[in-house]
Amino acid sequence: MLHLLDLFGTAVFAITGVLAAKNKRFDLFGCIVLGFVTALGGGTFRDVILGSTPVFWVNDVGYILIVFLFSIITFWGAAFFVQLSKLLLILDAFGLAVFTVIGLQKSISMGNSYLIAVLMGVITGVTGGIIRDLLTSQVPLILRREVYATASFCGAVAYIAVQQFVCNQTFEIILSMIITFAIRLIALRFCLSLPLLKY
Repeated sequence: MLHLLDLFGTAVFAITGVLAAKNKRFDLFGCIVLGFVTALGGGTFRDVILGSTPVFWVNDVGYILIVFLFSIITFWGAAFFVQLSKLLLILDAFGLAVFTVIGLQKSISMGNSYLIAVLMGVITGVTGGIIRDLLTSQVPLILRREVYATASFCGAVAYIAVQQFVCNQTFEIILSMIITFAIRLIALRFCLSLPLLKY
C-alpha cells in the first residue's frame, strides 16, 4: 500500500512540477525535466547521500513511466490542472507526507541513527521542490514563509517518538503521515508561517 501511495505522490509531484513552468515559456522537454526533478529529485538525492545505488527509480522503471506520462498530460492539459490548484495543494501535502515516511524508513532500514533518518525523511519530501524552484528562477518554497519542510520534520519526529513506545509500524506510518498532512493543511488554511528574519 505504501508503494502505491508513493507512486501516487510521484504523479502529483510531477504535475506540480510542470505547472511551475507557467509563464516561463518552457517547451515540452523542459516541462518533462521539471516533472522528473520535482517527483524524483528528493528520493534520488537521499539515495546518493546514503550510498544506496543504483537509486530507487533505476530498479523500478514504473516511477519513470509515471513521471513521463503525467508530465506530458499536464503539459497539454495545463489549463485544466490550473483550475484544480486548491486540490493539487491538498494532494501535494499528502505526497509530502508519503515521501517523508518513505525516506525515513529507508534510512532506518540501512541502520542509520534517528537524527539522520529524520533528515532523510525531510530531504526526500522537499528536495525535488527546491530543484524545481531553482530551475524556474524562484526562491525555494522552504526558504519562504510557507510551512512545508517544518511539516515534514514534525511528521518524521513523530514517527521516531512513537516508535519508542509502540511496536506497530502501520500505526507509526499512519500517525506520521497524518501529522505532516495536517500541519501543512492547517498552515495553508490559516496562512501560518515561521517568523521572518528582520534586521
